[in-house]
Amino acid sequence: MTIESKLSYLTGFPSAHQKTERKEGLKKENQKRVLASEKNQLLSPGLLWPSNVPVLGLKYILFSEKRDQVLRITASNEEQLALVRSLQEQEHLNTLLDEEKKEMILSRHKERSSQTFNYASYHTLEEIYTWMDTFVASSSGLVNKLQIGTTSENRPIFVLRVGINWELGYLHVDQPSNFQTFSAGGINRPAIWINFGIHAREWISPATSLWFANKLINEYGKDTSVTSLLNTMDVYLEIVTNPDGFSFTHTNNRMWRKTRSRHAGTSCVGVDPNRNFDANFGGPGASGNPCSSTYYGPYVNSEKEVKAIVDFVKNHGNFKVFIDVHSYSQLLMFPYGYTATKPKDYDELMEISKKSVTSLASIHGTKYRYGPILTTIYQSSGSSIDWAYDQGIKYAFCFELRDTGRYGFILPANQIIPTAEETYMGLMEILNHARQNPY
Repeated sequence: MTIESKLSYLTGFPSAHQKTERKEGLKKENQKRVLASEKNQLLSPGLLWPSNVPVLGLKYILFSEKRDQVLRITASNEEQLALVRSLQEQEHLNTLLDEEKKEMILSRHKERSSQTFNYASYHTLEEIYTWMDTFVASSSGLVNKLQIGTTSENRPIFVLRVGINWELGYLHVDQPSNFQTFSAGGINRPAIWINFGIHAREWISPATSLWFANKLINEYGKDTSVTSLLNTMDVYLEIVTNPDGFSFTHTNNRMWRKTRSRHAGTSCVGVDPNRNFDANFGGPGASGNPCSSTYYGPYVNSEKEVKAIVDFVKNHGNFKVFIDVHSYSQLLMFPYGYTATKPKDYDELMEISKKSVTSLASIHGTKYRYGPILTTIYQSSGSSIDWAYDQGIKYAFCFELRDTGRYGFILPANQIIPTAEETYMGLMEILNHARQNPY
């Protein structure tokens, strides 16, 4: 049943199609406008309708090319209201997607003409992987690229290692023995793990990672905290944690969340990688339905992307920080998500979080809430930071970047740099604390 047919069914008004059959020369109704009860009314959780939309009471009006031909619908029950909201959300989403595509095309033209990488634009997986090679080559030996695995669609999974005294160049990590050569300090050199883009549609996360990596290199030798950090610890950045899903958001479905794996017994594709870790796997806050966006998978670490992280971190053996960067909601969280029991380091993690969000807010005034996952956002099982904390990595955190819902996952590109700038400040509070408080 089409949208217009649903509207006709719910209200008793003739559909636009019926009108065109009755009146010769009328074209199919195609221009939609939403009228909300007040300007910028919250129409659904996490979505504000744009300020430039007219406001005339809670009605949905379909305008034909002849402006006197209109279908007015007043939402008089929950079913009708839900449909109106769905239509509003879809139109808002389509507008944002169109703007996003135009911005990316314009950015590509600018990059080609200037031969420079635009950190203020979103990029495809191929563009990011090309950037990695250029970035490594220009980093004066401070950065190296490692392949830690492959995806279900056979894409490489790369990690950038940032730190001093790395002389071995590019490594393909397949065997545990390779982990002995990770840094000049050997396997015992303290390390930091930060992954970005584990959920495919959260584009601001990988975009932030690119700026963050570049910032670290530019500040080394200038900023004492960055210099001390890279002199004493290795920083591992997984720029795109879910390459298959991320690529799919650029080619097929911008709102895709999961991996792109296929498993026996279902035609539905993908697993939520942040429900696939061995942290109360299959528990509350994750779904056993393969078609759900929070499907936890057929078994622990079933996803090659998750298995690559788990194997890398465990074989390395000396990670002191584990951070998973998401969007959106403006939150800084720590364990646990699967239980209301407080972690043994609760007081310290709360204090670090407070300092981090305070530092973050000092740049652009962006306000974050903080606390354990379960009480700050919702219950979830199988998450990366719960797994990391249970592995003994005390400083385990999850960022949810901008915004709080107006744009959601389709954050405009003009917010990339401000988001990255403030996130850098929040991250550095955590990393410096870890450096100054070894355990």
